[in-house]
Amino acid sequence: MGLEDDQAQVRVAQGRFQAAIAGLRDEEARRPSALPDWSVGHVLTHVARNADSHRRRADAAIEGRVVDQYPGGFPARAAEIDAGAARPAAALVADVVASADALEAAWGRVPTGAWDQTSRDVSGTERTLRTLPARRWQELAVHVVDLGLGVSAADWDDAFVARWLEPMRATLPGRLPAGASPPEPGRLDARAELAWLYGRLARPDLPVLGPWG
Repeated sequence: MGLEDDQAQVRVAQGRFQAAIAGLRDEEARRPSALPDWSVGHVLTHVARNADSHRRRADAAIEGRVVDQYPGGFPARAAEIDAGAARPAAALVADVVASADALEAAWGRVPTGAWDQTSRDVSGTERTLRTLPARRWQELAVHVVDLGLGVSAADWDDAFVARWLEPMRATLPGRLPAGASPPEPGRLDARAELAWLYGRLARPDLPVLGPWG
């Protein structure tokens, strides 16, 4: 898939994410999410700040600068998420929407040549800007499942599975526990396998993988 396709998929995934949180109530925002120690409010704040991180890198690429995804690295990212997680549900939802709109506008300002500018992830990995819309798509598709608001990995569309199954399989050598083996081909359907690769499917017969991010 190319850059324009990835951006189109981000718009689709953002729409699905916003549909899942439409009408969110304060008590739902306080509930635990599927992620350890994170409430639904934590997940929503993370998704909004992730959009900000993409916007910041797009703006930097336009100016020919390399910036870190999150100034201050992992500790600063965690602090921002903790600081925003307890806001009222309406504020959380508005933040998700506004940050996504700002990101879309920033991508629209990027001239063709700037898409090949380098950007640096919070992990220190350097990537070109043109690879980042696909990663934003991934964030939205995975984290909408973490909310526990009625969307599951079984709802992932064919385009998402086709785009990410092979890249996620490629992460296995560094994530499998010592002595463990992946499930035999065909044992899991594609969505179940991808959910397992993202750490969103836990079963006694499947190895617990290391982090994927």
